[in-house]
Amino acid sequence: GLTAGFSRRRIVLCHSGALSEMNSADDDRGLYKATGTVGVSARSAMTENPSNMTGQSPAPAKRRVLVVEDEMLIGMLLEDMLTDIGHEVAAIVPRLKEAMIAVERETYDMAVLDVHLHGESAFPVAEALIAKGVPFVFATGYGERGLPEAYRGRPVLQKPFAKDDLDRVLKALFP
Repeated sequence: GLTAGFSRRRIVLCHSGALSEMNSADDDRGLYKATGTVGVSARSAMTENPSNMTGQSPAPAKRRVLVVEDEMLIGMLLEDMLTDIGHEVAAIVPRLKEAMIAVERETYDMAVLDVHLHGESAFPVAEALIAKGVPFVFATGYGERGLPEAYRGRPVLQKPFAKDDLDRVLKALFP
């Protein structure tokens, strides 16, 4: 689930070009509190590995993943799924401008891109990832037919999807 085992969550927000960090803990009823400014693009990421909280040995993160998704709940679900299958979610970015900044400033092993971000196309992010040689998968409710011809043949994760679907598509990026 989305809340099981998480003791702290962190969100980094971009507003008028300024990035600020907010944290939430179990004891603050899920309210986020501003904790300062940061120099990284907008994201939400676990600050503790849930397996550490149960005494199990943690599985090593396989790949750093950029998630570009404008629906917060889907972004959180993707974060949980990616973590469950052993990846590190480096950033969850909801807007085109922040996604472009994230790709420019950070290094990722792969990315999951929602095709539509608050009415804007994510294709400039796809182009930036292609230029940097970062493999990615499109996540869309329209399937491959909803992509421009130039992107057909790229991996597509059809919404709605399950964790097994995500795992299968991402494994195909690294045969």
